[in-house]
Amino acid sequence: MQDVFDTLIDSFVRDHIGIAENFLSVPLASHLRDNLTALFADKQLHHAGIGNDSTQAHDQTVRGDMIYWLDRSHDDRYENAFFDLMDKFVLHLNATCYTGITGYEFHYAMYEEGSFYKKHLDRFRNNSDRQYSMIMYLNADWQQADGGELCIHQNGHQQNISPIDGKSVFFSSSTLEHEVLLTHRPRMSITGWLKVSS
Repeated sequence: MQDVFDTLIDSFVRDHIGIAENFLSVPLASHLRDNLTALFADKQLHHAGIGNDSTQAHDQTVRGDMIYWLDRSHDDRYENAFFDLMDKFVLHLNATCYTGITGYEFHYAMYEEGSFYKKHLDRFRNNSDRQYSMIMYLNADWQQADGGELCIHQNGHQQNISPIDGKSVFFSSSTLEHEVLLTHRPRMSITGWLKVSS
């Protein structure tokens, strides 16, 4: 996995947007997708909010995804395998880039057909814990016509990234505005943040 980690980190250092095509193995992505699909069918996902704590609001004209927070206490073997992978990545990131990451948080995200998330930053105005944003996609056989690209805004330019199965995207939570474009089929991912203690 070190080569994949280095691909993600090196592209981030070069372009401010890290991309690794096979961050999640095909079997792990498949199992995580099955988990997300089952949770969605069982109505375990809830509409995501905007902001945090007392400032949180729900507005589907801005953000249309549904989420489910991951936690080792769920004791799901595939989600724990994902956490093991993230532990290894954080160790490698801290060792090679001295980032001082001390924790993380991740959730499943499901964008149903016709949903989107307008342009935003991931770091809260009242909390600076989030240092880096990470997205791991769980979409088999994704086609360009399916839409749902991650659109990152940087220096007056836009970069659209297709949510292809197993791909990871990594970027600064405080500096890069981004959005999820309208999706024409259900779009699934694990999304989260690498954090430092405030």
